Amino acid sequence: MIAIVDYGMGNLKSVAKAFEHLGAPARIVTKPKELARAEKVVVPGVGAFKPAMQNLKKDGFLPALDACAKTGRPLLGVCLGVQLFFDYSYEGGKTRGLGFLKGEAVHFKTAFQKRRIALKVPHIGWNQLELTAHGRQCPLLKGVREGEFVYFVHSYFVLPASRAIIASRTDYGISFASMVWQDNIFGIQFHPEKSHTAGLRMLENFIRM
Repeated sequence: MIAIVDYGMGNLKSVAKAFEHLGAPARIVTKPKELARAEKVVVPGVGAFKPAMQNLKKDGFLPALDACAKTGRPLLGVCLGVQLFFDYSYEGGKTRGLGFLKGEAVHFKTAFQKRRIALKVPHIGWNQLELTAHGRQCPLLKGVREGEFVYFVHSYFVLPASRAIIASRTDYGISFASMVWQDNIFGIQFHPEKSHTAGLRMLENFIRM
């Protein structure tokens, strides 16, 4: 079973429909104990980091997600979900994340101000993937070509402590990590369910893991 975590802030239906389209219906779960039966877990997300972490804690998902990460089951974070995988975010004040990956999430404006870049935030629309050497080995990116366009909607992006886990980068005034991968942990800043062929291929690769 593929479990999609419902913590009150996810784009649940569109993600579930994408899996259903690929012939692998996913189950939206509202209770942590349901994750024990999951073979793979998806943490989607639309909204702000701080209330997202508060909801996960309130609903009791923190120990269950930690168990998923430690037992080696494929764990996929989408948009806000990938940011939650890291140590901290500065959205709404410095807030501790799940800590599966070392690093933090920062606002585009923070980076733009340092470089005197004037681009609209949030970053919305189609943009390209620049695959790293690490990304070319990533099972989630099997069959995904260099320069593929995917769909973004976000104001924050992740800064991994190690560049070695970055699977792809995307340029929006700065070059930021648009996808990360470490062992069984996968994180994508864009929305695969809205990214047509490239996004569906990634979800199909996730199903086949």
